[in-house]
Amino acid sequence: MKRDRWYILFGAVLIVSSALLYLLHYAIFRDAHHIYIYLLSDIAFLPLEVLVVTLIVDTLLSSRDKRAALEKMNMVIGAFFSEVGTSLLRDLCRFDPAADSKRSLLARRGAWKDTEFAHLRNELRDMSFACESRAGGLEPVRELLVAKRDFMVRLLENPMLLEHESFTDLLWAVFHLTEELASRPALVGLPGADLDHLSGDMGRAYGLLAAQWLDYMRHLESAYPYLFSLAVRLNPFDPDAEATIDTA
Repeated sequence: MKRDRWYILFGAVLIVSSALLYLLHYAIFRDAHHIYIYLLSDIAFLPLEVLVVTLIVDTLLSSRDKRAALEKMNMVIGAFFSEVGTSLLRDLCRFDPAADSKRSLLARRGAWKDTEFAHLRNELRDMSFACESRAGGLEPVRELLVAKRDFMVRLLENPMLLEHESFTDLLWAVFHLTEELASRPALVGLPGADLDHLSGDMGRAYGLLAAQWLDYMRHLESAYPYLFSLAVRLNPFDPDAEATIDTA
């Protein structure tokens, strides 16, 4: 409300100032005809000025701001995968009954082409990311997520997440899985209904993680090839992945 009043007051000051200047011009030169000509000319130019300023300049500035915001958002996503995402993907693969099909598709090394990314995205869209919580010990997953919980809470506080809905959904899914695992005193001997529920939570986070990981890999490949090289060598879908470069 105060801001609206300030705008109204500022607009009124500008109008009064313009009127006073025109009166001063008339008082000095006594030439109303000249004032009317330039006043009409200025008014006629206003639509063109609005077009240039609001539709062209503003669009260019908005586009630049969006690119800058997206770049910062990708930095946040990169921090997430460095701290949590890559390790969590590797862990969740152990609970995937169809992990071999995903490994055969995604466990690749070397350069990736744009056409490959598009093909992989379509393949992932049609895949099931169901997890079976009974397939292994849940304690390592809980230890990882609990250790990184404060980090994920700080990510959720980042206002840039409003611009990236898919990553926000991923963070909420991973954070929910963290709370589910952390809320149970023991993860051994759980009832069947509990294990089924955890399987669903793990599958939700797993699917969102895989899709976001592929999008992030595409960004690295095009913008930061040196980071992409390391990310490929640490591919969470590759059981033999290691950072060491094999020149053999």
